[in-house]
Amino acid sequence: MDAALQKALGELLLAAVPTICMFVVLYLAYRVLVHNPLMKVLADRHTKTEGAIAKAQADIAAAEAKTAEYEARLREARLATFKAQEARRKQLLEALSTAIAEARAKAETQVKAAREEIQKEAAVAKSGLQAQAESLAAEVIRSVLKLAGQQAPAAGAQ
Repeated sequence: MDAALQKALGELLLAAVPTICMFVVLYLAYRVLVHNPLMKVLADRHTKTEGAIAKAQADIAAAEAKTAEYEARLREARLATFKAQEARRKQLLEALSTAIAEARAKAETQVKAAREEIQKEAAVAKSGLQAQAESLAAEVIRSVLKLAGQQAPAAGAQ
């Protein structure tokens, strides 16, 4: 049986040779026509995808840098505006305090002049009143004397 088995195996192997050749040709054709181009396309896709991701990350980093720069310039502009407003406010306060001091000095001068005028008018009024008081006193004395003189003869007649 040994020879029959070898003969059967030899015939089976001989019959399998075209199938093996066809399989090898088919495998080589698959590798050349399908597998290698497919791997090339997948590698290109992977490269493009990774490149796009890297580009997107770089764009995001650039956008964040620009945003940070914009925010820094915005802070600087706000600070400059605030300093300008503060300087303007101080300038206005100084101008206001100067104007108030000038107005106060002018008012004090006017008050002093008015007091002096009032004192002069009071002195004039006092002297006028003194003169009027003296003339009224003299007139009252004359009237009293006149009445006393008129009543004295009337009293003597009684």
